[in-house]
Amino acid sequence: MINFRIIARAFSLLLIVEGLFMLLSAGVSFLYHEHAATSFCYSALIAIVTGVLVFTPLRNEERIFGNKEGYIIVTGIWIIFSIFGTLPFLISGSITSFGDAFFESMSGFTTTGATILTNIESMPHGILFWRSLTQWLGGIGIILISLSVIPVFKSFNIQIAAIEFSGQPTDKIQPRIKDAAIRLVGIYFSLTFSEVVLLILGGMPFFDAICHSFSTLSTGGFSTRNNGIAAFASPYIMIVMTVFMFIAGTNMTLIYFGLKGNFKKIIGNNEFVFYSVICFIFVALVSLILYIKSGFSAGKALLDGAFHVISIITTTGFYTQDHSLWGNIILIILFILMFTGGTAGSTSGGIKIVRLLLITKNSRQELKRLIHPNAFIPVRLDKRVIPQSTIYNLLVFIILYFFIMCFGTFVISFLGYDIITSFSTSASMLGNIGPGFGTFGPFTNYSGLPMAGKWFLSGMMLLGRLELLTVMILFSKSFYSH
Repeated sequence: MINFRIIARAFSLLLIVEGLFMLLSAGVSFLYHEHAATSFCYSALIAIVTGVLVFTPLRNEERIFGNKEGYIIVTGIWIIFSIFGTLPFLISGSITSFGDAFFESMSGFTTTGATILTNIESMPHGILFWRSLTQWLGGIGIILISLSVIPVFKSFNIQIAAIEFSGQPTDKIQPRIKDAAIRLVGIYFSLTFSEVVLLILGGMPFFDAICHSFSTLSTGGFSTRNNGIAAFASPYIMIVMTVFMFIAGTNMTLIYFGLKGNFKKIIGNNEFVFYSVICFIFVALVSLILYIKSGFSAGKALLDGAFHVISIITTTGFYTQDHSLWGNIILIILFILMFTGGTAGSTSGGIKIVRLLLITKNSRQELKRLIHPNAFIPVRLDKRVIPQSTIYNLLVFIILYFFIMCFGTFVISFLGYDIITSFSTSASMLGNIGPGFGTFGPFTNYSGLPMAGKWFLSGMMLLGRLELLTVMILFSKSFYSH
């Protein structure tokens, strides 16, 4: 039997937390003397009262739960947050349609960064702050919400999709998960604060610096300007954001070890080395092509190449130029990079570097097994032997990933869009990137998409954020059988 009482308890706490963050956004609106402040107060009241009403006291024997409750709560976190996250948009009148508001809210909490807003700069400061805050919360959600706020997760591994189906064993900072979560949350706060300071030093206004730091560390991509980062595209700001996007795509645990001076953990981590090598190779390749074919100066080619390559690899989705105009070769390279993602344990989306690394290692070992069929030739990661069952899980995940992406391409093309737009948009939504190519490329938005398409893409964002299987398992018949 599924313990719905413990699920209700978890959701009630989540709603109360979301309401408190709405009050923070109300404070921003008050500072700018905006009418949206009242809308945030109403929204917060609705969320908090709903949370209190569904709060369920639990006896000790009722705290027992299994993975089923865990899967429901994990998926429900993003759905409920996104539904109640529409309230500030709707009550303030910034977005009038519930479907549009849900798309914007889901895009924020899943750190996708796709928007339906046509004139971002006309929005109240409180709304812009809330949009960026939803991404910041979504980025840290797995750690902050699931491990620190909800005590029911003491025995359920919230990162089951990122670990069990990626094969990446996590190094424990502390034996207790809650202590580890608090440390990682502290790092997240510190990195956000550091970027805010550095962006302000580069001339970015205080409010914009906060919002863009939220979007960068969460690998989200929402901006406060219609032209995105192009509105602040000084070399200094681009360098700062490139560095922090790279950091955001790195396993948070490795960042902790780095801050502690334990660089052996970083150097010895196969996934991080592979991630760094991929970033270096493709930054160099794209920069070289821009320098040779597009007539960019060496400095500008390196700056633009690094910014956009890291932005797509980490699934942040920031841009300063329309990279779809850089030629077919770069277009193909950037499209391939849409499938990488950052490392496991980071805030980025995509397939994740560790999966690509393990599949690469397994392919190499498989060739050896063909030559030596009776030999035991395991796949190793950081000197650990990866079970073959984990490799099978990886293959299942990747097959499902590309199957869903192709299905998404079919649905989007059915709505009347060309193949480049359909293919890239499907990959972008599933990888939580934001902009694609074609109709929905940089400097454009998703306002013209039919409402049915917006609901469909919202579902793809959720699938991508929770890495497919966490959501898909809820639709299996066996999940509800005793």
